[in-house]
Amino acid sequence: MKTLMLGILLFGSLLAQEVVELKLPNTNKVTIKLMFKNGSVCDPAGKEGLTYLTSALITQGGTGDLTYADIQNKIYPWAAGYGSSVDKEVSIFTFEVHQDFLNDFYPILKGLLLNPSFSQNDFDRVKRNQQNYVDQVIRASSDEEYSKKELEDFLFRGTKYQHMVQGKSESVKAISLDDVKNQYKNFFTKNNLMIGIAGNYSSAFLSTLKKDLQNLSAVKPALPAQTQPKATKGINVEIIQKDNAFGSAIFAGFPMNLTRKNDDFAAMMVANSYLGEHRKSYGKLYQKLRETRSMNYGDYSYIEWYDNGGRNMLQPAGTPRTTNYFSFWIRPVQIAKQLKTQYKELEDIKIGHAHYAIRLAVREIDNLVKNGMTRKDFEATRTFLRSYIKLYVQTPSSRLGYLMDSKFYGKKDYVNEMDKQLAKLSLADVNKAIKKYWQVENICVTIVTDKSEAEPLAKSLKENLTSPMSYSNIVKAGLPKTVLDEDDAVANYKLNVNEVKIINSADTFK
Repeated sequence: MKTLMLGILLFGSLLAQEVVELKLPNTNKVTIKLMFKNGSVCDPAGKEGLTYLTSALITQGGTGDLTYADIQNKIYPWAAGYGSSVDKEVSIFTFEVHQDFLNDFYPILKGLLLNPSFSQNDFDRVKRNQQNYVDQVIRASSDEEYSKKELEDFLFRGTKYQHMVQGKSESVKAISLDDVKNQYKNFFTKNNLMIGIAGNYSSAFLSTLKKDLQNLSAVKPALPAQTQPKATKGINVEIIQKDNAFGSAIFAGFPMNLTRKNDDFAAMMVANSYLGEHRKSYGKLYQKLRETRSMNYGDYSYIEWYDNGGRNMLQPAGTPRTTNYFSFWIRPVQIAKQLKTQYKELEDIKIGHAHYAIRLAVREIDNLVKNGMTRKDFEATRTFLRSYIKLYVQTPSSRLGYLMDSKFYGKKDYVNEMDKQLAKLSLADVNKAIKKYWQVENICVTIVTDKSEAEPLAKSLKENLTSPMSYSNIVKAGLPKTVLDEDDAVANYKLNVNEVKIINSADTFK
């Protein structure tokens, strides 16, 4: 009787696993995703970056039987691959292999997840790379990514969402190998795991995978409560000054109580796409800043975190969050030092284009809140989106990723469900949602810029000084009066500025 009861309990435990299946009998690849509900919010205070380091060490280290180099040599002929990603609330391991080599590849997957070697040499190597990122790479490689990470630090200050997933300079230094082992035991467990599998695989293989993953730690993770960012009062600006900045890179936003689980999300997708769909030239911000005025490379807006926007053309899966914010991205605009060098007629200007660009973007949001979208723009944007969102799931890995994200939000199939919601959406729904979720009075703004620009830009923002658009004579002569009239209106548009601070680049992410 005891044996029977034990069998029933074990069977029940196996059934309780969260599993997302995507059967694709006509493909020759198998993709496995393991999503752990932990993420950087589970980093202990003073050791921010621990979850990231733990996941990286699992995929960039060895197993009890194989070194990292051994594994790479074995999987090369199979054209197999694997890796990890960490966001605020989840960590994901992705494994992909041709079905012919699945049985050969599986012991490596199993060894990495269940028996990671956690060698000191691997730890030192992986930690060194992470330390270099938080100390140097984030500040030097891309001011656009820098301003984005700084915005999150600003918006979520004092919460578990504040720090980069990679951690901070001092916190990464404090992480030990024992810390990694404890994080693995306490937060990479069978009790916070979602299994995803796509491709042409057998039921027997899935059963084996599920059974083996029951050997993960049995700890029930102590997950932190949902993050609640502090309300922003007024427009608050942090200017990060550094030597030899390419221009002024701007990210701005405010907390927004909206995620994919809400009914209003489809309406805000339309509004956001119209304002500034990522990497699309039809958005209002792009049209006004780049197309008409040739100010920079692109200008976009977001109603949820968009991972690695500098490289990704389509919204990637794998970063589901319960806490959200609206943001807009103004890619680097020129600073006064550059403009003075290029154009003799601009030798007397005090600041570059940043103040004007922020005013124009905020004014466009303000106009949308006050006036809404037109029926023509609504219909065109909705039609575009119904086709565009289907491009999110072009590969088995992306399809599986979105199905797993859907489950995180309590949905079944986000892309298909969103298409149906968009089909039923009305113009009134969109304009009502815009008024509900968007505003222009309370915004956090981060600007990464050159030291020569920081002080005059801060003065202009603090005092709400007029910020005329600075054109070369040749460009200005070719612009219609409507554009020049709009420039005057933008230059004098009042921002609800509360505070402006200048921060040295060396003092960020400490």
